[in-house]
Amino acid sequence: MTSASTLSPMSIDEAIASRMSARAFTPQPVSRELLTDLLQVASRAPSGTNTQPWNVYVLQGQARDTLVQKVCAAHDAMRDNPALADEYREEYDYYPAKWISPFIDRRRENGWGLYNLLGIGKGDKDKMHLQHQRNYKLFDAPVGLMFTMNRVMGRGSLMDYGMFLQNIMLAARARGLHTCPQAAWNGFSKIIMPLIGAGEDEMLICGMALGYADESDIVNTFHTPRVPVQEFTRWVD
Repeated sequence: MTSASTLSPMSIDEAIASRMSARAFTPQPVSRELLTDLLQVASRAPSGTNTQPWNVYVLQGQARDTLVQKVCAAHDAMRDNPALADEYREEYDYYPAKWISPFIDRRRENGWGLYNLLGIGKGDKDKMHLQHQRNYKLFDAPVGLMFTMNRVMGRGSLMDYGMFLQNIMLAARARGLHTCPQAAWNGFSKIIMPLIGAGEDEMLICGMALGYADESDIVNTFHTPRVPVQEFTRWVD
């Protein structure tokens, strides 16, 4: 094992800087051994009093395909009958009930930047639906990860969970893989949870697509901007 004194900061920096939400993957499989290895590394994420609140469900092969088929069917049904949206609700508020600047501005910049790249106009509802449904196809990634947490845990455990998810994404990059964390799955927990065998005491935190990015797909040229350090930092002397 490499000692802390010999770690290369550049390797960590490069993994962070090259991480992105990939939205197109190749069918190249990812072995169970590789997945186990990166999850083991990711489990070193900190958590309050070492509670380690994460549960991970790995879907490949037929289990993955069944999940995709069922959720895509529900997504199509909601398009045809918007009233069905009441049946599919997130178990916790990922986004605010009321948006304010600068957050809504960044959200719009992100959404329209992606759609413009793909040639999707503001009135192209069918194209928007199909692009949104790419989430539920895991962007063709061969691996889908579903993350759950016991309902008894508090808000602090969501912060712990975020660090665990980041560890997975960085460990994946270190192994030549890409990921796409997806809150889009959360509204379909009533379909997902029975399929993955989750208990009634668990709630869905998010999903994640994992695999080898398709570098030839234009969608993977989309990189979101970041505000400069000066904008989000206050030096208190």
